[in-house]
Amino acid sequence: MSDCELCLTTTLPILWQNNRFRVILVNNQNIRGYLRLELIEHVKEIHHLTPAIQSEMYKIMNIIENIVTDVYSPDKINLASLGNKTPHIHWHIIPRFTNDNFFPQSIWSEPVRQNKFENSIDEIDQLKQQLHLKLNH
Repeated sequence: MSDCELCLTTTLPILWQNNRFRVILVNNQNIRGYLRLELIEHVKEIHHLTPAIQSEMYKIMNIIENIVTDVYSPDKINLASLGNKTPHIHWHIIPRFTNDNFFPQSIWSEPVRQNKFENSIDEIDQLKQQLHLKLNH
């Protein structure tokens, strides 16, 4: 779809991709380890996917959640699939820390702190390596 943000070429780093899904590092939100799992094909709702593709998506999400936990040791992980502004299947995988700028509210709330967070080169390398190791089978 021509006006869909997720159908356009992303400016964010792609950490992993296969023929159906890609994992994006959302590195422009001041949140360490924030990943987005995107369906490459433009599909609006999960129930429009075949059971096999749904199963693959949930399996990938579980693997991502485990990898993010291993790399960042967050206090909590938030998973969100909204799609109100971008009606294209995608999941936000958001590690949460008690000192992040929004905790305990959602990351779409007003910030309560003004800390600066960045992913280290080592963290990004670990994410890439683990994604490729655990998702390329």
